[in-house]
Amino acid sequence: MLLTLAVAWWFLSQLKPAPSATSATAVATTGTALPVGHAAYVDNKQCLSCHADQAKQWQGSHHAKAMAPAGPDTVRGDFNNTEFKHQGIKTRFFMREGKFFVNTDGPDGKLADFEIKYAFGHDPLQQYLIEMPGGRLQPLQIAWDAPKRQWFHLLPKEKAPAGDVLHWTGRYQTANTMCIGCHTTNYQKNYDAKTDMFASRWSEPNVSCQACHGPGKPHVEWAALKATGKAPTAVANYGLNVDTKVKDGAKQGEVCTSCHARRTELDGKPFAGQPVMDNVLPTLLTSGLYHADGQQQDEVFVDGSFRQSKMHQMGVTCINCHNAHTGKVKLPGNQLCLQCHAPAAASSTNQSFPSAAGNYDMPAHHFHKQGSAGAQCVACHMPATKFMQIQARPDHSLRIPRPDLSVKLGTPNACTQCHADKPAQWAADWVQKWYPGKQRPHFAETFAAARAGKAEAAPGLVELAANLSQPSIVRATALAEMRHAAELGLDAKMDASRDKNPEVRAAAADSLEAAPAAQRLAALGPLLSDPVRAVRIAAARSLSSLLPNGIGAALKPAFDAALAEYIATQNVSLDMPGAQLNLAVIRQNQGANDQAEQHYLSALKIDPDFTPARANLSQLYSATGRNPKAEAVLVEGLTRMPALGELQYSLGLLLAEEQRMPEAATALTRAAKLLPERAKVFYNLGLVHQGLGQRKPAEAALLTAQKLAPADPSMAYALAVFYAQGGKPELALPWAEKMRRPGAPDPQLEQFIARLKGGG
Repeated sequence: MLLTLAVAWWFLSQLKPAPSATSATAVATTGTALPVGHAAYVDNKQCLSCHADQAKQWQGSHHAKAMAPAGPDTVRGDFNNTEFKHQGIKTRFFMREGKFFVNTDGPDGKLADFEIKYAFGHDPLQQYLIEMPGGRLQPLQIAWDAPKRQWFHLLPKEKAPAGDVLHWTGRYQTANTMCIGCHTTNYQKNYDAKTDMFASRWSEPNVSCQACHGPGKPHVEWAALKATGKAPTAVANYGLNVDTKVKDGAKQGEVCTSCHARRTELDGKPFAGQPVMDNVLPTLLTSGLYHADGQQQDEVFVDGSFRQSKMHQMGVTCINCHNAHTGKVKLPGNQLCLQCHAPAAASSTNQSFPSAAGNYDMPAHHFHKQGSAGAQCVACHMPATKFMQIQARPDHSLRIPRPDLSVKLGTPNACTQCHADKPAQWAADWVQKWYPGKQRPHFAETFAAARAGKAEAAPGLVELAANLSQPSIVRATALAEMRHAAELGLDAKMDASRDKNPEVRAAAADSLEAAPAAQRLAALGPLLSDPVRAVRIAAARSLSSLLPNGIGAALKPAFDAALAEYIATQNVSLDMPGAQLNLAVIRQNQGANDQAEQHYLSALKIDPDFTPARANLSQLYSATGRNPKAEAVLVEGLTRMPALGELQYSLGLLLAEEQRMPEAATALTRAAKLLPERAKVFYNLGLVHQGLGQRKPAEAALLTAQKLAPADPSMAYALAVFYAQGGKPELALPWAEKMRRPGAPDPQLEQFIARLKGGG
């Protein structure tokens, strides 16, 4: 019985990649000639001069104040020699010669003066960007609380000393990569991997008209011709890329998705009006980002929540509720929802989607005193979560409160968020009393089981992936959960690869990466020429592990083109370890091990604690006969972070491969303590103990593995062999019989069972 090998870690970075080069030019506010998309950007003043009403609304918006050069009109914080202490470091904010400065710990850990270059954001908090060597703009982690007029720390519990990637001067805080793209117009990161330097540029230091409407030069030219009476009648949408009158709610919402979603960027120079999944790949309902029921957990912004809602499925879009230019809601309180959810909603002027008429603004529905905080629609259907310490962000999934799921799964619910002194069961009992029999099955239970590695999740995942009534983000998440189970839901995965929704097709392409070659080629071959970039590159990545001659001559040109697109997407984000890891895996799949090694090393140079790259590099060394190097890579990682179970597990497997069983048992025992839900860890620990003749700990480990993964036949087989070799056929027999599969007789298994029944 061989030990299982560590598998490669696929990782799609959630961070923003740098732009790639394109052709046309525009004049930036700095006077620098900038490359842009397929048309030129103009000075935003040209937009404001013609559209006075929209300009007035926009100028007071958060978009208009998203970022600005530091000055008396833009900086809101107290720089009057104010001090702030955190983790023993005293930071002082002051002014000198009319400029704004901060004295704090720098990249070397020493206190120094740093000039504030930009004010970042406006309300309820404002951050400050400092220009550092290499073109980096780094945001202070001490921010200004505008309502309370005081300084506060964004990561109050984090201990990140100078040199750490999470220190304010660290790689993971660099604003060029992390956030400026959505606070400016026509942003170009311009990162040079060879020099590790940025030359970032933008047209406007805020979210201006062209950020949402697209580059303005064609529109300005059309307007000039119109003034002379010579405007061509065939120009679509007045020369703008975005059709503001489009009836399709999903397409309208795509303008907002590019920034109001947790996502991976796919195009270095996107602009409004392009298909959203040509530009970005929104994250799915991933563990750590979303609760199992889809409620926001980490900073996921708004889009992923809203796309779970019935409103989104019915065609409601952002600007049905929000003024496009101010960003504010169109109506106060419940009036906003009563546009559609009122007895007379059928006569609403909002007729682009079906109304949902009914008596919802009544105690008979919400069971709270009329006019009270609890009677507000958002209190129950949009509970807020605080991000960045002080920003309360409503959950836009507009869900029905499900305290019963809180009881089962520990997910939050709106009821006990307000009634904090009450348990979830109390809330569940009241909801059941008010709405008996109304609680329907929810995908939360399937996702929670899948996250826990439970076998019973499998049929639910397959059903969700195929259920056309579920939101696309839910179906795509189900496919993602089946990604490493090659045979699970294979038919559903292949069907999903032909789905009309590109998010589902892209997830299907990812989910088929471990499928048999024939089925993979049949499903993914057509996707190599899909009209959407996110789908094409997912298909290419999943096919990249086939040998070059396994693609076939007919598909080779499309595969090469799609793989080149995938590599280009990674190349523009080489300042982050995830892109280096992705390229390493591609090169390793192609047999270019030297290139793969360099990408892994580059990832670890950026972040020495980036576990996926370290684990994969060790596996690469082991697979190419360089076990001493493989061990050294793992030991270095464990020296830095001893509690990393993945590295302990990899080290245990490596030591077992070298027949250093006592050392392997020690490493795997540590891994089992750190990864108590991982069946394979206990399985391999049991095999090592068995090899050492340590039968009691071997039995305990194998039984734990089987309990954690009861549907895995290898667990039952290991126990059957263990007991048979120990001369206990009566204990081996039940485990051997568990391996039988109805309708699929196995002659060798039947012979084994017969021998056990015979006492042999």
